[in-house]
Amino acid sequence: MSSHVFADRSGAQPPRRGPVTGPVAVDALISRTRRLRGEVDAVRPNPPMDEDDPHVRWQRALCDLAVHHLDDLGAQLDQLREGLDAPGPDVDAYDPYAFRPAGSGELFGHEADHAQSSGSLLSRVGSAEWNLLTDGVNWSDELFAILGRPLDGGPMTLDELPSVVHPDDQALLTALVTGCLVDGRPIDGEFRIVRPDRRERTVHMMGEPVLDADGSTASMWAVFRDVSALRRSEQAVRDSQETLRRQQHAERTERRLAVELQEAVLPPWHGSLTFPLGGPAELDVAARYFPSANSALIGGDWYDALQLPGGGSLLSVGDLTGHGVAATSSMAMLLGALRGMAVAGIEPRRLMEHLNQLMETAAQPTLGSAVCCRVDPAGRTLTWAQAGHPAPLLFRDGTGRALTPPDGVLLGAAASPEYEQADVDLLPGDLLVLHTDGLTRTSAADATDHTPLLDLAPRLAAAGTAQDGLRAVVERFGGDGREDDACVMVVRIGS
Repeated sequence: MSSHVFADRSGAQPPRRGPVTGPVAVDALISRTRRLRGEVDAVRPNPPMDEDDPHVRWQRALCDLAVHHLDDLGAQLDQLREGLDAPGPDVDAYDPYAFRPAGSGELFGHEADHAQSSGSLLSRVGSAEWNLLTDGVNWSDELFAILGRPLDGGPMTLDELPSVVHPDDQALLTALVTGCLVDGRPIDGEFRIVRPDRRERTVHMMGEPVLDADGSTASMWAVFRDVSALRRSEQAVRDSQETLRRQQHAERTERRLAVELQEAVLPPWHGSLTFPLGGPAELDVAARYFPSANSALIGGDWYDALQLPGGGSLLSVGDLTGHGVAATSSMAMLLGALRGMAVAGIEPRRLMEHLNQLMETAAQPTLGSAVCCRVDPAGRTLTWAQAGHPAPLLFRDGTGRALTPPDGVLLGAAASPEYEQADVDLLPGDLLVLHTDGLTRTSAADATDHTPLLDLAPRLAAAGTAQDGLRAVVERFGGDGREDDACVMVVRIGS
C-alpha cells in the first residue's frame, strides 16, 4: 500500500471530544447496562447441563450472545464516560497532524489506566494512527494485545498489516484501506487475523482519513475491536437453532408416522359394533382412544374387538411402554399376532404366554400390559386372562365391581411365566368396561384405583347401549390435561 495518497473528496474528520451528552446520563446508562448484564448472567444455564438437549444449548448460546453484547456496550460507554470527563481541544487550533488516538493522551488520554480497571472489557478495543506524511505509526497497547504482537516489536505500517491477516481476508483489508485513503470512505469491516501462536481472531475495524487544510490525506486513524467471542456466540446460536430445527422436524416426522401407523392398526369402525350372542341377543361394543395432552406422546395403547370363526368374540385392550414410532410399531406387531392366534382358537391364557414370548424375542424389547376376553355366545360366558393390566369392570343392577384377576405378569417382564384365566357368567343387561391405566391416572391418583369409574355405576347401569355408556365415560374422563394416552371399551350384553 502506498504511504502517501490523496483523497479525491473530503473525508469525515475524526471525532473531537466535547459535551456530546452529560456525564450523569452516561453514568445512568452504565449502571443500567451493568445491572442488566448481571441479570442475564444470573439466568444463563451453566454446566453441568444436558449437553444433548438442543433447547438447553440454544438458551445458553442466546445468553452468551447477550452477555457479549452487553460487555461491548459497557466498554464503549466506559470510553464515552472517560471522554466526557476530559477537556476537549480548541477546535480553532485543531492540528490534524497532532491526532494521536493511541497513547498520546489527546483523544484517549486515560485509556491505559482505564484498561487496567475494566479488565477484559476494554482490552478488546485498540486504536492506531498511520501518519502518511511522516510515515509515523502509533498503536495503543491494547492493539498489540489483540494482534498478539509484542510491544518491543513496534507497530506495523499499512504495508505490513496484511501479513497478520488471514490470507482469505487480505483482499478485503486492502479494499477497505484503499477506499479510505483514495476515496475518503470510512472503514467499517471485519476480517480475521492470525496471531503468532496461530490462533485466529475476528477483528472489527472502523476508521477514517484525516485531511490537512489542502484536502490531502495526512493520516488515517482506526479503532480495532476483537469480536471473536461475539461471533462465536452468534455462530453458536445459529448452530443451536439449526440443530433445534432439525430435531423438531424429526419429531414432527416421527409423530406423523406414529399417528399414521396407529390409525392403520386400530379398528377402523366408529360408533358401535355388534356380535351375535345366540338368538336375537347381541354383544354391543363401543370404544374410544384418548390422546394425551402432550401431542408428542403417541403411545402403544390399543383396543380391539374381533368375531371368531366359531361364533365367539375376542375383546382386548393393552398398553406398551414408550412412545412414538417404536411403541406403535411394537403395538402393531403384538396386535397382529393376537388376532392371528385368536382366530386359530387359542385360549386367552395361552395367548398371553405366546405374546410374552413374542415380546422377549422382539428386536426392540419393551414391556406391556394386556387383558384378553373371549365371549362364548352359547353359554354367555366370559373367559379372560390378564398380564399386569387393570381388571375389567362389571356393572350390574346399578353397582359396579372389578373382576378378580387371574395370575399374570407384565408381558416381557419374565421368561416363560404361567398365566391363568378365569370364567365369568354374563347376564342380559350387564355392562363391561375394559380400559388402559392412563384413563383415570392423574398426578394425584393411583392407576389401579377403580373408584372414579365405579362412581359412574348409576349412569352406566342406565345406559341402553354401549355407545351411551361410552358417552358417560368420555364426559367424565375425556377432558384436557391427560398425562398419558388411553383406551376404553364399553361392552353391553343384550337381552
